[in-house]
Amino acid sequence: MANEAHPCPCDIGHRLEYGGMGQEVQVEHIKAYVTKPPFHTGKAVIVIQDIFGWQFPNTRYMADLIAGNGYTTIVPDFFVGQEPWHPSGDWSTFPEWLKTRDARKIDKEVDAVLTYLQRHCGAQRIGVVGFCWGGVAVHHVMMTYPELRAGVSVYGIVKDSEDVHSLKNPTLFIFAENDAVIPLEQVSLLTQKLKKHCKVEYQIKTFSGQTHGFVHRKREDCSAEDKPYIDEARRNLLEWLHKYV
Repeated sequence: MANEAHPCPCDIGHRLEYGGMGQEVQVEHIKAYVTKPPFHTGKAVIVIQDIFGWQFPNTRYMADLIAGNGYTTIVPDFFVGQEPWHPSGDWSTFPEWLKTRDARKIDKEVDAVLTYLQRHCGAQRIGVVGFCWGGVAVHHVMMTYPELRAGVSVYGIVKDSEDVHSLKNPTLFIFAENDAVIPLEQVSLLTQKLKKHCKVEYQIKTFSGQTHGFVHRKREDCSAEDKPYIDEARRNLLEWLHKYV
């Protein structure tokens, strides 16, 4: 995702050649990708896409990874049928494209997904994970939906002009030290506001030497230097879900 003040291209990174273990379903007015865990646990996780959309193989890979750890996972089309951003798109048009895909205006879709998970998947405890655009969405829903037991926002842009601290339940924020999209000053400001005002558990973790997209857009074998950070971030994500969902 691009910084809203200074639009900056998002590198698609390594697009995985991955088919997925789940299936596509219709959830009221939107489509979604759903993967079931090896055994029923009554737990579910909503996975929110980045700008490359709900069908992006890397996001489905992460959803399947989470499902394998005991959660029904669902990747809804939060763009509601609108086209995702294409890597070869004209970045000068990105700000206008983004205006029609507001990560903070997804409540209708979240309501539909929560109903689906409870009625059709037997979900009793639900968490949410989001990447890039989806990280912004996670921050929003964790301040809106107390029924979401835990959230993980992965490199979601922080806006300093609004409330960023009224979290309803435990939330983990993952950032990259060398993120061209999210300056460390924004991370620092978020840290200060949460420390001063937040009344629930939270954690902010910045990964040394990493860039935007490292958790889901880099292959684990991309380099010996990056692999430990990718593995650690994914492990932290799962540990947070296990602890609070």
